[in-house]
Amino acid sequence: MAIAFQLAWRQLRHEPRKLLAGIAGVVFSVVLMFMQIGFRDALFVCAAGIQSHLAGDLFIIRRQSDNVGLVFMSQFPRRRVQQALAVPEVQSATELYVGVAQWKSPWTARTRGILVLGIDPAVGALELPGVREHLDTIRLKDSVLFDGRSRREYGPVAATVKAHGPITVEINSRRTKVEGLFQLGGSFATDGNLITSDLNFLRLFPSHNASQVSVGILGLKPGADRRVAQAAVARLLPPDVAVMTRDEFVKQEHDYWDQATPIGFIFNTAMVIAFLVGIVVVHQILYAEISTHLAQYATLKAMGYTQRFMLGIVTGASLILGLLGFVPGWAASLGLYHLTASSTGLPMTLGVGKTTLVLLLTMTMCLVSGSLAMRRLRAANPADMF
Repeated sequence: MAIAFQLAWRQLRHEPRKLLAGIAGVVFSVVLMFMQIGFRDALFVCAAGIQSHLAGDLFIIRRQSDNVGLVFMSQFPRRRVQQALAVPEVQSATELYVGVAQWKSPWTARTRGILVLGIDPAVGALELPGVREHLDTIRLKDSVLFDGRSRREYGPVAATVKAHGPITVEINSRRTKVEGLFQLGGSFATDGNLITSDLNFLRLFPSHNASQVSVGILGLKPGADRRVAQAAVARLLPPDVAVMTRDEFVKQEHDYWDQATPIGFIFNTAMVIAFLVGIVVVHQILYAEISTHLAQYATLKAMGYTQRFMLGIVTGASLILGLLGFVPGWAASLGLYHLTASSTGLPMTLGVGKTTLVLLLTMTMCLVSGSLAMRRLRAANPADMF
């Protein structure tokens, strides 16, 4: 097999232009696969960012017939959350209000939608950098915290607050003061976030019924079994609500964006296209190489080399192309990840898991191309050549 790989390498480097063309095709496929996986993972991380930072063990939401994202979730009666306190394992219960308001920029006077989260300052339902330090601040009338990782379209809010302190803005046509900053980041559903008290939330949304909430957050007593408590709360509450663990809550958000919206389909389709493009490019290179050296392959057959040895040459050429294309593709993707993260705020990280997955896909892509190109090699009949 070592001889077969040596022959494959010498055959590829014999024509540098074809070799570079093959490597370029693999690089293109690798970059495209990395970017699609990166965007898809960033989508899931951002989409479930709020769920991942809720300070609780169990979560109550309105039961839906289909998976629905947090931003679009229907409300349910607030008393359901308080009823859960009757379960012995439940230690605390609080509510989360969710709504989308219109932010009017004090710099451009343009309006833009922004997600508003209303919490009870006495409990502090969100575990995010900057929130706990400002729980007393959001008790003040018409005070909010601004997400420092929101998109730039909202204006230089974070920089201004850091340099000069609180600023006054207009939210839902109400004068509101940004008193501090926290760190969360936007998502595909919203470009920015605000956190305020439950009372301030109701001031920003005067038509919102105070008895209707978006999420109930339950804290369990130390040592309580989460599954036992979940079953007990579910039995106690009416069937209009569902009781979820954090993992289930996050999974519902993932499923919504992956299955109930076109976004998951688009990313998956792009992955398949990148894979197929790589197969076509590598196949064309290998097919051309085999066709060019068909007489030499026929000579090897006449000398007694087996079809398995020929397959080793083609397989070696496929793997060499894959490795030579993967390394620069990985390096280019790393740079694009950093560029995308700095430009959009999306959590684009190139870890071991993504690298391993794309490497396996690249090798599979090249091996499939080699298998298809082998059909041409079977035509190398010594009797026809001499």
